Amino acid sequence: MKEVILCKYGEVILKGANRSDFEAKMLKQLRQRARRIGNYNVFYSQSTVYIEPLDDESIDRIDDMVYQAKHVFGFVGVSRAFACKKDMNEILEVIKNHLPERLKGYKTFKAEAKRSDKKFPMKSPDIAAEVGGAILASVPKIKVDIHNPDVIVRVEIRDKEAFIHAGQEKGAGGIPYGCSGRGLLLLSGGIDSPVAGYMMAKRGVQLEAIHFESFPYTSERAKEKVLDLAKILTNYTMRLRVHVVSLTKIQELLRDNCEEEYFTLLLRRYMMAISLKLAHKYDCEAIITGESLGQVASQTMKAINVTNSMSDIPIFRPLIGMDKEEIIQISRKIGAFETSVLPYEDCCTVFTPRHPRTRPELDKVIEQENKLDFNALVEEAFETKETIVVKCFGDNKIEM
Repeated sequence: MKEVILCKYGEVILKGANRSDFEAKMLKQLRQRARRIGNYNVFYSQSTVYIEPLDDESIDRIDDMVYQAKHVFGFVGVSRAFACKKDMNEILEVIKNHLPERLKGYKTFKAEAKRSDKKFPMKSPDIAAEVGGAILASVPKIKVDIHNPDVIVRVEIRDKEAFIHAGQEKGAGGIPYGCSGRGLLLLSGGIDSPVAGYMMAKRGVQLEAIHFESFPYTSERAKEKVLDLAKILTNYTMRLRVHVVSLTKIQELLRDNCEEEYFTLLLRRYMMAISLKLAHKYDCEAIITGESLGQVASQTMKAINVTNSMSDIPIFRPLIGMDKEEIIQISRKIGAFETSVLPYEDCCTVFTPRHPRTRPELDKVIEQENKLDFNALVEEAFETKETIVVKCFGDNKIEM
């Protein structure tokens, strides 16, 4: 008997001729994580990836490896399982000797069996019945509930071995990170943008990130908060480059030269122009924002159109139809919420107009924009760029 981790595919199983490409990315990402935890053999068979500890230290850290596997996009379920020979007596011995510890705290269970190897002499219902009887005999006070059990005990008879596991933890889902091109995420210190980044990463988009600061109006701690949010995203992406750009001069010039009600719209256009320049530099095929329709004045349909006109690549807004509570639920799920609500300002809170335009006309926005040398200011701001590489494992580093 040995212990392994089983990672079950999600929608990847439905892919056609390019399925092997998806599998290769998932396997590569798992192996990268496994090397940081211990000594594991990672391989796949029959639409399942197996993670097998190869020494005692790796067995001791198997919970850490489960955590890592749960953050690899493409897997919908992750389980710690006991592996043994395809022999019913051995399966029952594992259940009697090792499963009671796993079932502590559960009041009800259901036994299920899946027989991939049709040469195995017992059929799935008969296997499940034997397993259920062994559990009832080995675990005090536990009862069977086939409709709403606290835990499901599964026995899988596969090509080479049998696997027994109690409870399956939810995986990250989605499709493998990096299989859908590159996108540039506008990462602020708020709730929305980390969620937007997570949602696009879940659809396979490899992320770059840009953050706009306005020092000294925004603090160094506000910048550190954004890097903390980037670190949370690296639970899923492994690493993330965050390009920090100063908007201080642009904001001061807008304040001094343009009508206040257009300030936010003009600032958004500058941000989009700088982001587009960075997207082209790093071969990003789309820009990603955390905008939700109608949430603030700059996120009305007309205001969004004013921003859209700056870009020659798609702008993805995965939160566009979500309300704040839905966004907060995802933020909590990925562990970003407590950091996002820390009270440190970002550039969008600097010189906020008292009565911003919600139904702007593009020609009037451009009229205000022409009061300054737009292209020169974009170039000057771009030159302030500082790139910080944030990693899931290890410390951040500045990249020149």
